Amino acid sequence: MSKSKLLRMDNVGIVVESLDEAISFFTEIGLKLEGRGTVEGEWAGRITGLGDQRVEIAMMITPDGHSRLELSRFITPPVISDHRTAPVNALGYLRVMFTVEDIAELVTRLTKQGARLVGEIVQYENIYRLCYIRSKDGLLIGLAEEIGR
Repeated sequence: MSKSKLLRMDNVGIVVESLDEAISFFTEIGLKLEGRGTVEGEWAGRITGLGDQRVEIAMMITPDGHSRLELSRFITPPVISDHRTAPVNALGYLRVMFTVEDIAELVTRLTKQGARLVGEIVQYENIYRLCYIRSKDGLLIGLAEEIGR
């Protein structure tokens, strides 16, 4: 029997409070809405271990077509935990990092939508400008701008 091999990373899932606001936020970053729908039934709950569930999802795709975010809003069962205020050194999955052309311009646009800079935009050597930003809903996102190329 041959060993199974990894083919690709398909997507990163993020549970959100407002699907419309999350779609707007990630669209502003530059992702495109690939599709939206509802997943429900006990078959889905058998995957997640949550039993009968109803979840509204939106799939966002990066401009290069290689990376996706699956945004989920649970209708049932209700959300039981909130990690949005966890500090950046909390254990577990924490953030997604995007490479952008102009970090300062994007941060300006995102703050007009209610997002806030976590710390500051910092330059790492002659390689990157980096920052963390929280959406209005509290989602933590990393931004990187390549420089010196």
